[in-house]
Amino acid sequence: MADRRRLDMGSVATHLVLSFGAVVMVFPFLWQALTALKSLAEVSRVPPTFLPDDWNGASFDEVFTALPFREMLTNSVLATAGRTAGQLVFCSLAAYAFARLRFRGRDLLFGLFLSVLMVPSSLLVLPQYDIIQQFGLLNSTPALFLPGMFSAFGTFLLRQAFLALPKELEEAARIDGAGSFRIFWSIMLPLIRPALAALAVITAMTAWNDLLWPLVVNTDPETMPISAGLTSLKGQYETNYPVMMAGSLIASLPMLLVYVLLQRHFVQSVAFSGSKG
Repeated sequence: MADRRRLDMGSVATHLVLSFGAVVMVFPFLWQALTALKSLAEVSRVPPTFLPDDWNGASFDEVFTALPFREMLTNSVLATAGRTAGQLVFCSLAAYAFARLRFRGRDLLFGLFLSVLMVPSSLLVLPQYDIIQQFGLLNSTPALFLPGMFSAFGTFLLRQAFLALPKELEEAARIDGAGSFRIFWSIMLPLIRPALAALAVITAMTAWNDLLWPLVVNTDPETMPISAGLTSLKGQYETNYPVMMAGSLIASLPMLLVYVLLQRHFVQSVAFSGSKG
């Protein structure tokens, strides 16, 4: 009886801690939504109020007039889709080569790939900008996703997933006459769907929230993604926080939907990719 009571108390304590963590995580989104429903005068009030005195949804209409919001949202979707698709294609091909093919200098080359992770991304802005400028792609949608279509982290993640697959599958396919690409496309790739889903979620969130590169490469509001466009709502002397929060709330909904749809695959990939190194 004492052991059962101790187990119940431990379970209650665990749920209390998890519930507190959930409240801490959800509170910023709740504050964001409530701020979007307040007036500018109420947001500027000291001390701040938690619930709006006058529930006002005009900020959600104003954000579409203050910015070319639909164009920016479209640019974000295209940039995120292009970057995610590129990483899934190129990283999966590179990861399969590093994990399953044998060639001279493979481990050395993979070590060079991983060394890219030690380079701060801000150091690559100037050379990437120069390349985009030479191709005449400034203020265009391809400029947003072309430099990010390959990732050393994505290659590492998918390589770990390929390494966890049994060699017998590959050997049986080769006996049946399948080539390397056929084995990769028809057998190996479908088996690492959780890792692919995890990479898709990580890449999509990174691309959707990217701020520095869009601000550098696209200065025309019509070609900006929503992450860069929202920064223009911040004024020099005054910022319309309800409109900014309304735009941020709308912009965060697609990524929340993507994570909810792929959450199961994301969790599976964490366990799957870490099962063998």
